[in-house]
Amino acid sequence: MDHLSGATALLRGILDHQVDTVFGLPGGQLDHFFDALYHARDRVRFIGSRHEQGAAYMAFGYARSTGKPSVFTVVPGPGVLNTAAALCTAYACNAPVLCVTGQIPSTSIGRGFGELHELPDQLATLRSLTKWAARIDHPQDAPAKVVEAFTQLTSGRPRPVAVEMAMDIMGREAAIPVVEPAAVLRSAPDPAAVAAAAKIIASARCPMIYVGGGAADAAPEVLALAELIRAPVVSFRSGRGIVSDDHPLGLPLSAGHRLWPQVDVLIGIGSRLLEPLQHWGSPRDLKVVRIDVDPEEMTRLGSPTVALLGDSALSIGALLPAIESRLGGSKRRGGLDVDAAKRSVAAEIQQVQPQMTWLGAIRDVLPRDGIFCDEITQCGFASWYGFPVYAPRQHINCGYQGTLGYGYATALGVKVAHPDRAVVSIAGDGGFLFNVQELATAVQYQIGLKTIVFNSNSFGNVQRQQREWFGNRLIGSDLRNPDFVALAEAFGAAGYRADSPGALRYVLERALGEPGPALIEVPVKDMASPWKHIILPSLPATAGSAK
Repeated sequence: MDHLSGATALLRGILDHQVDTVFGLPGGQLDHFFDALYHARDRVRFIGSRHEQGAAYMAFGYARSTGKPSVFTVVPGPGVLNTAAALCTAYACNAPVLCVTGQIPSTSIGRGFGELHELPDQLATLRSLTKWAARIDHPQDAPAKVVEAFTQLTSGRPRPVAVEMAMDIMGREAAIPVVEPAAVLRSAPDPAAVAAAAKIIASARCPMIYVGGGAADAAPEVLALAELIRAPVVSFRSGRGIVSDDHPLGLPLSAGHRLWPQVDVLIGIGSRLLEPLQHWGSPRDLKVVRIDVDPEEMTRLGSPTVALLGDSALSIGALLPAIESRLGGSKRRGGLDVDAAKRSVAAEIQQVQPQMTWLGAIRDVLPRDGIFCDEITQCGFASWYGFPVYAPRQHINCGYQGTLGYGYATALGVKVAHPDRAVVSIAGDGGFLFNVQELATAVQYQIGLKTIVFNSNSFGNVQRQQREWFGNRLIGSDLRNPDFVALAEAFGAAGYRADSPGALRYVLERALGEPGPALIEVPVKDMASPWKHIILPSLPATAGSAK
């Protein structure tokens, strides 16, 4: 055993799980933890944000783009509450983010004295936003609690977790036991379920695969399955790039919708399947095979025909030989006209202007392995289906939370995680100002993120709805903005302006060749509605669906 403070024991447990970066913001109840960070600076990099929300979003971006646990630390009370939007975004996106926070003095917890940063029940608040949360009451408990935190982060369905430790416990020294780091547990599916699923899939005439973020680590297996059974792979947001958009079987959401009435077997992998099962209607006699690590997700939208409960890669790995055995070496011919759907939808998507032209300029310059970070903005919405993505975790988004303003700080975390890859973020003028202060973080730590701000001087989507749905009664949607180029330069970042797609292509290519952070302002006017390819109608079943 080593004689350590509670804070040092907590940090040592975190670093034993291969964490190399901590995002955060210091404060009174974290003094001992930050002193521990100082002494461990040869093992861990600290990135200090200018707002707690920024730190939490950076950790989210790091985790979302790598699939690995990421850590942020903030003071209790208002510090924790400032991270709530990022925590619920991480929860929505199944991102393994660890929140480390302090607490008021241990003898005052729950007594309502009005201590600095006191919440009535901070642990209950954290538990409502995370998969698991716990308090470390003694320094000796730190190693085991940290192992449990990382077990929750890396096993089953990954989601954010939190640990809190009172300031006096952080400073107290004790004999600390040595505990082995958490092992990553990957569950294999039941062989009987594999056999049942293989029988259904091998006999399908018009199968479709629908993937979500839970399949991000199973991209080779998904592609092998798709090519074996000649099934299109449909993705939306978190599933983008699991099968490349330039592969003949990789389809955006609306192309999958076009084929949906003919589908007889749907194979859902690591996805909630909300769009097809909740919104599109069910083709006649549809059979559903679900692969998921979360037993609760299996039956949320009704019971599937067959459920494979387990890791996506292990489950597909077990399925492939079982399907091949049933096919007997014969080559399947797909029953869906995937090429026609892909071509027609691609042409229709190009009508979403000027978003597609702006996105095309970015795609022309961004390297194939570059990472694109969206925002809740007109070009961001269009990117969900109109920005080509070639590999998993190359399109970073906030999932179903739709967290306006999340993008810039999140993208900084992405770039910290991938210093040698090009990372480009986009934002609207409204959302960008939610975390504009993190320009200071980008400059201080020389985080080479390139950011494009599409400036319409409005909350564009809100304003369109007010015009179209409420008789042009505009309220709260017009914005007064700074000169974004001058603003970037005032922080010490490079600032550019581009007033055409050609100019954006030129300026972005130049910015990507420079080492530091850069902001490119793009003045824009009203844009076409992007929603035609996202909000898709329920379709009637066809008489030709398989039985």
